[in-house]
Amino acid sequence: MAEVVLFHHAQGLTPGVEAFAAELRRAGHTVHVPDLYEGHTFETLEQGIGHASRTGFGTVMERGIAAARALGEDVVYAGFSLGVMPAQRLAQTRPGARGALLVDACMPVSEFGEAWPAGVPVQVHGMDGDPFFADEGDLDAARELTAATDGAELFLYPGKNHLFADSSLSSYDRSAAELLTGRAIAFLNGLR
Repeated sequence: MAEVVLFHHAQGLTPGVEAFAAELRRAGHTVHVPDLYEGHTFETLEQGIGHASRTGFGTVMERGIAAARALGEDVVYAGFSLGVMPAQRLAQTRPGARGALLVDACMPVSEFGEAWPAGVPVQVHGMDGDPFFADEGDLDAARELTAATDGAELFLYPGKNHLFADSSLSSYDRSAAELLTGRAIAFLNGLR
């Protein structure tokens, strides 16, 4: 059983993020889902990004770092889109990280260090036509990460939806989300 901290996307801690966490729990894993928005959720991605901008992206990331401090070091860090910021930073910088699941986003490894840490497996998931993921540098960063890192995998799904795995949003893509969930569970099961 893996212990996971899952960081939500820019629309907040939605029922779809909670549902994804519940799927991982049903597979036997312990999942923590901190609320980086202090109870706020947003109907649209634009509203959520506006909230994160007003709050400060650095503040949102620091809330994630603080939430992880309450946990032991032997943790898998996971995030959807905006939540990839704290997940990737923790996976790259916190001793004892067991792995990372990065969905809808990937930052250049150089953002948090010189290289991805040895022995920390990572999966990156995104849609091949998602303008946020494919056109804003995330896909390039994911390809660089997977090309340079043992234990790194990139999974691309056909489609243009951002936040495709959140079942509470109109961007939800059931078949891609089910495939992602299965791959994430297999990844976590392999860390036992």
